[in-house]
Amino acid sequence: AVQRRGKLGLDVSHDESLEALHDDGCECDGTVVIETKHCGLLRHRDDGGSLEACWDNGAAQRDIEDVCQDICKLVSTFSEHMTRDVVWSSSFPWVNSMQSSPHISHSQAQHLVILQRDGPFRCNIVLCFKPCIEVIQCVLEGGITITGSNMEADLYDEFGNYIGPELDSDEDEEVEAEERDAAEADDDDDDDDQAEGDEDGGGMEVVLHEDKKYYPTAEEVYGPEVETIVQEEDTQPLTEPIIKPVKMKQFSLIEQELPATVYDMEFLADLMDSPELIRNVTLCGHLHHGKTCFVDCLIEQTHPEIRSRDDSDLRYTDILFTEQERGVGIKSTPVTMVLPDSRGKSYLFNIMDTPGHVNFSDEVTAGIRISDGIVLFIDAAEGVMLNTERLIKHAVQERLAITICINKVDRLILELKLPPTDAYYKLRHIVDEVNGMLSTYTTDESLVVSPLLGNVCFASSQYSICFTLGSFAKIYSDTYGDINYTEFAKRLWGDIYFNPKTRKFTKKAPTSNSQRSFVEFILEPLYKILSQVVGDVDTSLPRVLDELGIHLTKEELKLNIRPLLRLVCNRFFGEFTGFVDMCVQHIASPHGGARAKIEHSYTGGLDSDLGEAMSECDPDGPLMCHTTKMYSTDDGVQFHAFGRVLSGTLQAGQPVKVLGENYTLEDEEDSQICTVGRLWISVARYQIEVNRVPAGNWVLIEGCDQPIVKTATITEPRGNEEAQIFRPLKFNTASVIKIAVEPVNPSELPKMLDGLRKVNKSYPSLTTKVEESGEHVILGTGELYLDCVMHDLRKMYSEIDIKVADPVVTFCETVVETSSLKCFAETPNKKNKITMIAEPLEKGLAEDIENEVVQITWNRKKLGEFFQTKYDWDLLAARSIWAFGPDTTGPNILVDDTLPSEVDKALLGSVKDSIVQGFQWGTREGPLCDEPIRNVKFKILDAVIAQEPLHRGGGQVIPTARRVVYSAFLMATPRLMEPYYFVEVQAPADCVSAVYTVLARRR
Repeated sequence: AVQRRGKLGLDVSHDESLEALHDDGCECDGTVVIETKHCGLLRHRDDGGSLEACWDNGAAQRDIEDVCQDICKLVSTFSEHMTRDVVWSSSFPWVNSMQSSPHISHSQAQHLVILQRDGPFRCNIVLCFKPCIEVIQCVLEGGITITGSNMEADLYDEFGNYIGPELDSDEDEEVEAEERDAAEADDDDDDDDQAEGDEDGGGMEVVLHEDKKYYPTAEEVYGPEVETIVQEEDTQPLTEPIIKPVKMKQFSLIEQELPATVYDMEFLADLMDSPELIRNVTLCGHLHHGKTCFVDCLIEQTHPEIRSRDDSDLRYTDILFTEQERGVGIKSTPVTMVLPDSRGKSYLFNIMDTPGHVNFSDEVTAGIRISDGIVLFIDAAEGVMLNTERLIKHAVQERLAITICINKVDRLILELKLPPTDAYYKLRHIVDEVNGMLSTYTTDESLVVSPLLGNVCFASSQYSICFTLGSFAKIYSDTYGDINYTEFAKRLWGDIYFNPKTRKFTKKAPTSNSQRSFVEFILEPLYKILSQVVGDVDTSLPRVLDELGIHLTKEELKLNIRPLLRLVCNRFFGEFTGFVDMCVQHIASPHGGARAKIEHSYTGGLDSDLGEAMSECDPDGPLMCHTTKMYSTDDGVQFHAFGRVLSGTLQAGQPVKVLGENYTLEDEEDSQICTVGRLWISVARYQIEVNRVPAGNWVLIEGCDQPIVKTATITEPRGNEEAQIFRPLKFNTASVIKIAVEPVNPSELPKMLDGLRKVNKSYPSLTTKVEESGEHVILGTGELYLDCVMHDLRKMYSEIDIKVADPVVTFCETVVETSSLKCFAETPNKKNKITMIAEPLEKGLAEDIENEVVQITWNRKKLGEFFQTKYDWDLLAARSIWAFGPDTTGPNILVDDTLPSEVDKALLGSVKDSIVQGFQWGTREGPLCDEPIRNVKFKILDAVIAQEPLHRGGGQVIPTARRVVYSAFLMATPRLMEPYYFVEVQAPADCVSAVYTVLARRR
């Protein structure tokens, strides 16, 4: 049977011609087997087209002459396919007599060794075929079966050991072997041609033990295309497969293809070219105040196929599996969509949905930096909470427009069951509380929120309700016509009453039970709709819906209460145009807000061409892009940088220069040239790929993640040499909880270090460092924060077992009284001497510096006035403040208290920078336990400075200034300060005891 490419081919018997073999044999990659009438086998082997023939002589061995006749027949059968004569030779005369065969010549002789008559015999013949089968080697073995052995069962036991009759002794065999060798040696001498034949086809040459080949190689068995891996048995534990299945890692939810939207993607891309029609907004607020659900409502409006299931929230922007499982946002997620305002005009909204948990306020900071305004979400039932207050303060510091959305108004009605008037008081109280905080944190009189100004909207994300006074008034004008809804809206808040007799609004109540206009025109209709749906679904609801012009099918009327309520409110209030109006009117466009944004966040000046281009938000100017976040890919392998283009246009595939946080014009080390990969517009669970992004837009960038750690500035690779960086993020919480980590298996330390580098990119305020003891330390804002970091480190980035030490907190060092004596320090060269004392700062001053109420960058006159008026400093001290430390907003002050009569001020001025550097170094790592110093004022009382500049270099003065800071500090009764958590707990009255139990476990 001829096996050809794995298929069964034709049968060839001994008597047939071998034309078939000639035609098909060349195609062979299996085994060719030819059956002859003498029970022989002809095998085609894969090693270059050779044939092997084996004869089984049966129990009674045939005469050698018969075998030789077989050989002759074999030769004559193959004769017409041969290209060359058969070469063979033997010392037996009857074999030589067969040489008369036309194809057998004596020229290149082969060995034909025939042993004694009763043993196995062997004949090597070289047959040369036409090109189809190049060489065929026939090996004829007598007394050997097809399988290569005919071991009789009774001669060997089951283990293969010989148990038959005794064999001839070894000595006899050795004697015979010697005689045979001698005979062969004679043969060699007789015939020189034999040696040449030996080289041609190896017959009986000696094969060394290590060269023996017992089994075919893997390549021979499986073919050259199959990759085979050979491994020693013990390099891997048995529990691990040698070839592991490919494990697809996925940590976030992503859409497989672009979902359908109510607008064209081309339209969205075209809007990117009009900065006036773009709004960059961050949604922030306390935990569970409804930010993510609000974004879900916007997603459902713009994506007709995306719907939440009735029993659960969609939570479209919680894309990480950990966020879905924990039920809390961990990362801020950008969403870009086109939303219409109440007049039907479309705007491009870049919305950042941020976590509400205080631990993750660093994510809010990253979102706020690239936004022009915030929408602050406040739960109508809970009111202003701890994080709400912090976010107001943070937004004021970042100089953003502030609008508020009072969410979950349905809770006042359905949960607290407040009467409409009480609900109004509750809402008014929230607005007043926010305004009270704004007045505390800012001196800007114009920064107030009020529904009358249009920067407050009311919403209930769960029931798809969102309105401002203007949008509710528009519902009236659409229903009744002929109402100027803007004027009407101005009379819907505050102590204003509608007099139905005169049909006018008055400041006084016409009757004792008159309702305020907000209650009468907004809250009461809202209460009625909700109570109708919740109460009388079957009887009066269809009639009410008819009056309102809302048509529901019979199927829809059979829905459960919550979905039905959501549907009715959605049809009544329509799209969230009030929210869009509020953002469009009160949050500046990228073009309008660019100047204030650049002034606050850019370290360079605005008077250069680059500053002008950024202030104008010029898409044709030099490229400047500020990235504040790094988003890991869904398999956690690499990162994409997320930022805002402030001027110029970012193109896919263009080379850019990435400036890190330590870059300055003097020290350009922290910069690298990269090539931008693809660019995307991010919409939570899917991304829209674009090839260019003009100024004013948010963009997700591939390919420049390698040099970026936290934030970065991306600019032109050359030609834009005066570009400086944007300030690193300033967080409103400090990372004070510290844990030490180490791998369970010490050899996996490099994997852990790589994982630490990645989590450091992923979390904006995370700090990782190596302590002097060699411990790897992670600093985070709280327990939940560090828990998320450790989850990412173990599962996402390093995939190893990691041991974690008990958490500890970082301390601060301070003093409680003035230094008991003047402390001085000399430089190593004995040419300079500085004298200082330390004392505590006035109460509240450290907080003012940290909150940037006072800034060291002010001119000396303004700075002096602030300290004179607020803290009663004398004029001289107030005018001679040198620095705040450990950075520009550090809570320590360095004052030059020397007198011109005693100290050469010019010489002291020449080393001012070095002394300030030493002071900042000292306050960053205090003398007690290397923790930052706070709330200390250092006064320079005296200074002796060398005349020659050579003797007063930084290397001499900086360490000396640090030493004198330390000694003055230690002489002023030093103390350690530990951080404390401010916690606000809200609970029903019957749970108070359980809360106390939990709090009692803490110190």
